[in-house]
Amino acid sequence: MSKIHLTQFIERAARHTPDNEAIRFEGRRSTWRSLNRATQELAGGLRAQGVGPGDRVAILALNSDRYVEVLFACWRLSAAVVPLNTRWSADEVGFGLRDSTPKVIFVDDAFAPMLGSLDFDAIGTRLAFIGDRTAPDGAIRYEDLRRCASPVDGLGGGGEELAGIFYTGGTTGHPKGVMLAHTSLVATLLAAGASRDQTEREPPILCVLPLFHLAGAQLVIAAAIAGVPLIMQPGFDIAAILRCVEADRVSTLSLVPSMWGMLLSHPGAASADLSSLKRAAYGASPMPEGILRQCLRRLPQAEFRQGYGQTETAGICTLLGPEDHDPDGPNAHRLRSAGKPIPFSELKIVDEAGDEAPQGGVGEIAIRSTGAMLGYWNRPVDTERTLKNGWIMSGDAGYFDADGYLYIVDRTKDMIISGGENVYSAETESALSTHPDVAECAVIGVPDETWGERVHAIVRLKPGACEEPDALIAFCKTKIAGYKCPRSISFRTEPLPLSAAGKILKRQLRAPFWEGRGRSVN
Repeated sequence: MSKIHLTQFIERAARHTPDNEAIRFEGRRSTWRSLNRATQELAGGLRAQGVGPGDRVAILALNSDRYVEVLFACWRLSAAVVPLNTRWSADEVGFGLRDSTPKVIFVDDAFAPMLGSLDFDAIGTRLAFIGDRTAPDGAIRYEDLRRCASPVDGLGGGGEELAGIFYTGGTTGHPKGVMLAHTSLVATLLAAGASRDQTEREPPILCVLPLFHLAGAQLVIAAAIAGVPLIMQPGFDIAAILRCVEADRVSTLSLVPSMWGMLLSHPGAASADLSSLKRAAYGASPMPEGILRQCLRRLPQAEFRQGYGQTETAGICTLLGPEDHDPDGPNAHRLRSAGKPIPFSELKIVDEAGDEAPQGGVGEIAIRSTGAMLGYWNRPVDTERTLKNGWIMSGDAGYFDADGYLYIVDRTKDMIISGGENVYSAETESALSTHPDVAECAVIGVPDETWGERVHAIVRLKPGACEEPDALIAFCKTKIAGYKCPRSISFRTEPLPLSAAGKILKRQLRAPFWEGRGRSVN
């Protein structure tokens, strides 16, 4: 069997449906033929800059058609993409660059102002510009890259070769780069049924999820596999989404649960024509049942699907299908489920000793999948801790019911999912702890009706100190991305509770906030 190449899907679309629309972005439109040609020319320009097999190319930009072109151009060269989180602070971007050492970094208009605080020369990284305004000093312009060298028309890397490094939050204070292969990025999509007949002229897919998130990047790949047109939006703009769905008859929309809640609560949603939506997807965090029921009432014509997975599994490994989204049927309890394993994914529940738990028993979810990561970039110890005998230890606690449905009940990692973003408490605690008035702190997730969970800090100040919550939150924002900072802070005078091993007992700290709820995630 030949290797899977990510570029083969746009090559196929360019060959069989060359004049069908591929991408639409703010007035620019490309067909599959023109998209394919753009990636060939951009790959030639990158090759002229010294990018070759195994090299990394970073991207710090909002969603756009050019972002998509960069992805496929890198894959033509057997290079790996490094999509950087657009919500990171300059310090965090600097860490990502030092960690991944890319040959080139692409930036757009939104992030040009950050460049002055980054030392590209020390890392050996060239700057390329994919914005529409004047390019920063020393940057290679997108147009020049496309016309400065011979196009590359090969398929490039494939199979188990590294395709991308996607950064998660940091369990020990720094983000971890998850290494994913070409096969990994495609396998879960095919198992979940991304392929369709390319001769069909389907309404477009709308992409508002950021492409530095695996869910956003895989939406692009899924559109290429299916040959379906993709409308790109720079970010989550509710009014723009409603206008686009109505005007362009969008067929498919994927959002994280908090986004669905905000979208349907928007004043314009009641009068918007959303009847074209046939497929609605959600994931990245559990969907509060109240929001899900609201979605099902407002969009009765749409087939809702939930996917559960992780960056380490290259996306979803379980699926809750449309047949299980019946709020009034005998299986309405399944709305709280994460679904069943998709093909090529195995899941089991293990206890603290590593033995498989009996049906209904709660334990850590272990995953074995064709989408499994190659490991963490530059982190062999973390890789060994997470990958055990071919199984990925998820850090999530759950159980299987008698019908084989997975339920998530808690997290064994100190991770918070707020608005679909993973926040590792160690990273926030590290930032807070550098404040001169903080004696000790613990960061936990507490329920939030809008964001699912809210980052909450419990702080003990040094004797004589008197700090306001807003001041500590503002201090955090100088250290880490805003979404990782506490949204609320409570103070205590007594030391934080410790286990016999000297670890903070976060479950004890979290208990009062989650009292009366059926699960300790939201």
